[in-house]
Amino acid sequence: MPINHTHQIDILKDILSNHQLDCCGTVAECEQLERLIQSLLVNPNIEQSVKDVLTDVYTYSQTGKYTQQLENHITSHQNQLSNWISDIDQLS
Repeated sequence: MPINHTHQIDILKDILSNHQLDCCGTVAECEQLERLIQSLLVNPNIEQSVKDVLTDVYTYSQTGKYTQQLENHITSHQNQLSNWISDIDQLS
C-alpha cells in the first residue's frame, strides 16, 4: 500500500531530525530522502514553497550520498537542517 504525501513528509522530517540530533546518518538514509523528495516533487498537492525546500534537501542528500565523510557533511549542514525542518513544518 503506497503512503500518502503527509506520511512521506513525516518520514522526511524524521530522517532530517535524526541527522540534526545525532550528527550522523547513512547512505541509505540519503537515498531514502531522494526517493521521498522525487515522489513529493511530482505531487500536485505539494505547494511550490515546499518544493523549493525539498529541492535544497535533495541537493543535500545527493552530496551526502557520495561524500566520503558523511558525518562531516551532516555536521556542516546543522543550520540548514534546522531551517528545513522548521520550513517543512510551517508549510506542510
